[in-house]
Amino acid sequence: MTTVRDLPELDQHRERNTDEAAVEAVRTRMAESGVEYVYYQTVTVTGRVIGKVVPARHLARNVEHGVQMHRTVLADLQTDRHGTLLGGGCGAAEFTAMPDLDTFAVLPWDTRMGRFFCRLYESAHTAGDIGGRALGTDARGNLHQVHAAFTERTGLELRTGCEPELSWSGPGLEPRPRPHTSPAYHVDHLERYRPIYQKVIAYGQALGLDMIEGDYEDPGQLELNWMYDHADRTADRLVVHRQICRQVARELGVTVSFMPKPANDRKGNGCHHNLSLWRGEENVLADPGTRQLHLTDIGRHAIGGILAHTTAMTAVMGPTVNSYKRYWHASQFAPTHANWGMDNKTCSVRLSANGRLEFKLPDAMVNPYLSHAVLLAAIEDGIKNRTDPGPAHEGAGYAEAASPAAALPMTLGEAVAEFVADPVVTGALGPELTDLFQVLKADEWARFCGSVTDWEHAMYAEEGC
Repeated sequence: MTTVRDLPELDQHRERNTDEAAVEAVRTRMAESGVEYVYYQTVTVTGRVIGKVVPARHLARNVEHGVQMHRTVLADLQTDRHGTLLGGGCGAAEFTAMPDLDTFAVLPWDTRMGRFFCRLYESAHTAGDIGGRALGTDARGNLHQVHAAFTERTGLELRTGCEPELSWSGPGLEPRPRPHTSPAYHVDHLERYRPIYQKVIAYGQALGLDMIEGDYEDPGQLELNWMYDHADRTADRLVVHRQICRQVARELGVTVSFMPKPANDRKGNGCHHNLSLWRGEENVLADPGTRQLHLTDIGRHAIGGILAHTTAMTAVMGPTVNSYKRYWHASQFAPTHANWGMDNKTCSVRLSANGRLEFKLPDAMVNPYLSHAVLLAAIEDGIKNRTDPGPAHEGAGYAEAASPAAALPMTLGEAVAEFVADPVVTGALGPELTDLFQVLKADEWARFCGSVTDWEHAMYAEEGC
């Protein structure tokens, strides 16, 4: 007797989408809000949002059949230096994007628009036993699978919150420097950014982000946070937050940038991941009733796993050439070594209050589906092997003499080499996603190495004798 679990993943998703109550709930929301069009969207390997727009009246058709897209869109339709279209080439088969019904939302800036997040599958007509399988290069779908398997094996759930730092520029937003003084937390700067943060917070709340706090951190830099949750939902919400910021920038006629290191004299844009592990409603990283900063054994082993794989995870956490400019400026709260500390902001992993670990490597261009997947693998490896993280680092952990821990890769090229050499990290992404990520990033590094920069002109254009 064939059960739903025996069917290809595409058919299982179709079966879930036959839930009449769930479909009717979406249809009702569409009618109440006046939704006329729907985005069926997903996220590429580099974190860009892609999809199709469909008239809302085709809901029944799309929840059953999804939409088709060419698989090379997951590599942003990029070609390598030799002109080869990455991700399968022009002749590659399409994939099927199936909407997750529980992700439907009405866009607050235009209530005629709705959207779904989608999971991706090989098309049903694909030859052999491949048809209907989960698509190997679907970063979002991969995280769902990795987290579910982690929970099944360990009984634990990863809950996270992100701290996205973004750079804003435009009329009236120019920083007003004061010598030897940081503008961080200055309310006058927040006042100048009031139209921005009010819109971002309002749109975030309308789209299910429980916005909690924010501040002005550096010239042009805002950080607006929302409440932590199951890691899968946090990853979706980070993508939504970026879309909101793009929309607010369009509406206000300003520019928003996720560039990790926008200028030499500015702090980098990080996206720290705050982690906790839960068994039911118990956070297993901390003992109930203990107020002093401490870690349970499982917490120590989780940190041990993270640190053991930090250098290999750096390519995922800092996924661009520009990312590594952030690590070079150690005085700006970006880590340089795979170390941990008790409320120590100079370390890669900081133990904070309430049994929470702050992982400081990720930057503002991180793909949250990839970052959470590799963190889950590193944590599970540490727990399984009872990895000892060593003593907490005290004092500044930047200088090599001050830290015996492994130094982080300092270029994208070094980071990619570390990434491909670690089977735990690559295992979290699977062979197809690993290969596509490695090819994209290796090509990006090669293009940069072959480019002539402004720095080179300044250094060498008039030299020679």
